[in-house]
Amino acid sequence: MITIANAQLWVHDQDEALAFYTEKLGMEVRADVTLPEMGGFRWLTVGPAGQPDIAIVLMAIPGPPVMDDETAGQVRTLMGKGFAGTIFLATDDCQASYEELRSRGVEFTEAPEEQPYGIDSAFRDPSGNHFRLTQVREIAGV
Repeated sequence: MITIANAQLWVHDQDEALAFYTEKLGMEVRADVTLPEMGGFRWLTVGPAGQPDIAIVLMAIPGPPVMDDETAGQVRTLMGKGFAGTIFLATDDCQASYEELRSRGVEFTEAPEEQPYGIDSAFRDPSGNHFRLTQVREIAGV
């Protein structure tokens, strides 16, 4: 059987990302390991409390030889526009989760709004990664 182990997000600053994901979103550190034998490469993962099998890799944008300067610049540009990927978060109460996260300093780009599939809102992390926070409504016939 094949399972998903991790999902990856590019981040500008791993320490800033770690603070955002743990202090503002309430996630837990899954791994934070620096490998000297790989030039100081840092493997940093976080995940939602209560979901130990889910981890998000907070990956620093690498330099050469892994990624040339032009490609790194393109990744930064996409991140700045919120188009380097999206993480979908589910909640039982979108409005309450929105209020809680705002009180922790999360800046939303979209307030909770009724949609045909439920109540949906959006925010971005300090690196520009896009998040949807959704209270999904059960759709008849599915």
